[in-house]
Amino acid sequence: MTPVAPCSFRDPEGSVLRREGRILRRVEPAAAARLRAFLGSPLGQALAAEGAVIETWELPEGGDGAVWFEHRRVRFPSYPYEWSPAMLHAAAAHTIDLACRLHEAGYGLKDGTPYNILFEKGRPVLVDVLSIEPRTPGDSVWRPLAQFASTFLLPLALNRTCGLPLASLLLNQREGIAPETAWKQLSWTARLRRPFLGLVTLPELLRRLGLVKESHYAATPGGDPEKARFVLGYRFRRLRRQVAALAPRANAESNWTGYMGHLSYAEAEFQRKLNFTAASLAESRPRRVLDAGCNTGAFSLQAARAGASVVAIDSDEAVVDHLWRAAAAEGLDILPLAVNLAHPTPATGWRNSECDSFLQRAEGAFDMVLMLAVIHHLMVTERIPIGEILALAALLTRRDAVIEYVDPADPMFRTIVRGREHLHTDFNLIAFERAATAHFTVERRETINATRTIFHLRKR
Repeated sequence: MTPVAPCSFRDPEGSVLRREGRILRRVEPAAAARLRAFLGSPLGQALAAEGAVIETWELPEGGDGAVWFEHRRVRFPSYPYEWSPAMLHAAAAHTIDLACRLHEAGYGLKDGTPYNILFEKGRPVLVDVLSIEPRTPGDSVWRPLAQFASTFLLPLALNRTCGLPLASLLLNQREGIAPETAWKQLSWTARLRRPFLGLVTLPELLRRLGLVKESHYAATPGGDPEKARFVLGYRFRRLRRQVAALAPRANAESNWTGYMGHLSYAEAEFQRKLNFTAASLAESRPRRVLDAGCNTGAFSLQAARAGASVVAIDSDEAVVDHLWRAAAAEGLDILPLAVNLAHPTPATGWRNSECDSFLQRAEGAFDMVLMLAVIHHLMVTERIPIGEILALAALLTRRDAVIEYVDPADPMFRTIVRGREHLHTDFNLIAFERAATAHFTVERRETINATRTIFHLRKR
């Protein structure tokens, strides 16, 4: 077996590698025995069947002294800095729920990080099965507590209270927000209120007074097993309450959450657009769809209801949150992500090899790409030429694209152009079609109104 593309190597007991589209885990023999026992246990089998923990199976001998396992591959991996607040909150709740269930069965989680979670069909799933280990009966310390606080609790608290986007808190800080970092961003009034009093102020004051000791995080294996079990159970129940208290506000507003209520065309015209995309979905039957610039997700929901697995992206965190809640309520296969197509998520981690960029994950990953009411924003606000936008659409889709042309005379185009009309004097319907036919053939088109035309394009 010759695995390539290491994507996780921080655990000394094993590493994750990709090989020809498969996700493999190389595990040291001692840890493999523990993992094998858990996977074969009633709880391990139940969690895998529920989708709470990723399905994992052992492979034949690899011939290198280690034991090899394979994981079922998640269709589109995502990372915490791309999630909406409600998604990070769901991942936090899932982590603590798992910790409680494992605790009751004599197991524990040795990590408490959102990087161990992926989303499938709107649900979080634990993918780092090696973080599950037998619990030492007399040990009452949950060592990932500080990690859980810095990567889940503090980002949720700062997002909810201060409105800081998750990307600004997590993109360049894999281990989250340290209390001393949060301290600098908070007023004294905020420092003395919940949740920051316990998450930031007390830890920071103890650190400044030199009262934080390594013994606070050391194992206590010699304790009474029943007492340790009670103490850990109490701590998990307390964490559950903390997580519940940090639930993001439903229906958070932004400049874009009300966009669908202020469209620059009539309701009948919008229905014409919905009918056109419905016909394109019915004709092409895409299995995987990317909705770029999804807003609150009218077309993502339409595609998912038609049977597609949808990745929906928008630069606005609030609209992504709205769509995630709507999709979760219906149980639809939609993964909404806070991604700006003009500045897509970069590759991160050691040597940029641990977490792929959005474009690395998205290139050729979709049967259909939707770009509806988005190209004029890319052209005007981001100054991206139409040829570049259509070249990117061709890179992302294996087959189809449904793209809305918006004329410079359109009210929304004129609103955002702000005196730079001269930059777009050469852009018109003919110029759009000419740029499109460099990568696509036109399958169908329909005029929505005097300034908008929607196209179904087929990749050359």
